[in-house]
Amino acid sequence: MADHLSTEPYKGVRDFYPADWARMHAMFAAMRDVLQTWGYEEYNASPLERAELYEAKTSEEIVSEQTYTFTDRGDRRVTLRPEMTPTLARMVSAKRREMPFPLRWFSIPNVFRYERPQKGRLREHYQLNVDLVGASGSEADLEVITLASEILKAFGAKESDFIIRVNSRALLTAACAAAKLSTEETRKYLRLLDKKAKMDAVAFETARAEISAQDPLAIVENASSDPAVAAEKKALLDTIEALTRRGVGNAVFDTTLTRGFDYYTGIVFEIFDTDPANPRSLFGGGRFDKLVALFGGDPIPAIGFGMGDVTLADFLETHNLAPSAGAHAPQLYLGTPSPSDIPGAQAFAATLRAHGCRIFVNLTEKSLGDQVKDAVRRGIPLFIAYGADELATQTVRMKILRTGEETGLPVSELPIHLKSGS
Repeated sequence: MADHLSTEPYKGVRDFYPADWARMHAMFAAMRDVLQTWGYEEYNASPLERAELYEAKTSEEIVSEQTYTFTDRGDRRVTLRPEMTPTLARMVSAKRREMPFPLRWFSIPNVFRYERPQKGRLREHYQLNVDLVGASGSEADLEVITLASEILKAFGAKESDFIIRVNSRALLTAACAAAKLSTEETRKYLRLLDKKAKMDAVAFETARAEISAQDPLAIVENASSDPAVAAEKKALLDTIEALTRRGVGNAVFDTTLTRGFDYYTGIVFEIFDTDPANPRSLFGGGRFDKLVALFGGDPIPAIGFGMGDVTLADFLETHNLAPSAGAHAPQLYLGTPSPSDIPGAQAFAATLRAHGCRIFVNLTEKSLGDQVKDAVRRGIPLFIAYGADELATQTVRMKILRTGEETGLPVSELPIHLKSGS
């Protein structure tokens, strides 16, 4: 006998059964509610992209070690997107003359990276991407960082639950120039700095000394020694102060924060959970003013961030903030005394659905008692048996399954009761 196919999903990815997807949908819905009130529009794209899109400006580690890249039947090199920002830049460049800037866009795509599955990291996950394209200066920076904070607060998070670490690639680049680093040395130093938190202090200092005799971070600390560094540092500290005035009081200056992508050009930020049970980076972003110009034309200023569903879910669970998944579940189980009552129940359900109610109709020959048990097992809160008597009298008895309480009411009033949540 042949071996059966495995029922396990591919390593590092997830199956979403209805209850699982309902929880995901509830998270996505909360994000969408906030973003749409800020005037952001949702977009999407295929997960398949030309491989060279990422080789141009994405993190070297992601390109060389983590991408799913293959050659298709037309001998083209194709990559499953590891992130969304290069796709955004490609799409904006393609229609830059047709669209009204600034663009406020967001998407919640699935992205793919070949890495070792562990807490907070999978090989496929969903990621909220929020971008403000076509606006330069601190006002755009302030809006995007504030929006990142507002999304977490929309789930019920307090400022004490997370911290926003902020730095500037422009500041670090100016410090590298003051330390007399070449372009390539600056690139190596920033990549080393991105790994500093995971390195032994001696190992970091040894590697740093191989790149530069003078540590650029020391120049950042003593910014008065170089006018360009002093100007960039003041601009960043002014932004942090402005965030505080706008109600974001948990932003701090972190000189070591770089973010791992080569396309960042200005302010960068990363949000960390403050709970000792989940002491990790949640998500981050920054300014990428030159990325769109890779496709031709003048640069278009842009700033954005990406928020992965896995780390967000860990954060929400750590702080007991996970949203209820029941907002789109069936409200009412419409039972049938006999199979002959099913057509009438379906017709009645259609009238309720026309009012926006979510109705589950029994299609089996089970007894009413077994149908009630079925409703309980499915987590449907309300039950009504609908047969010839209910059709004739135009009244029903609605049972609240959690308490066993029953209420009689005219069918004309049922939509009002369902819409009010009673």
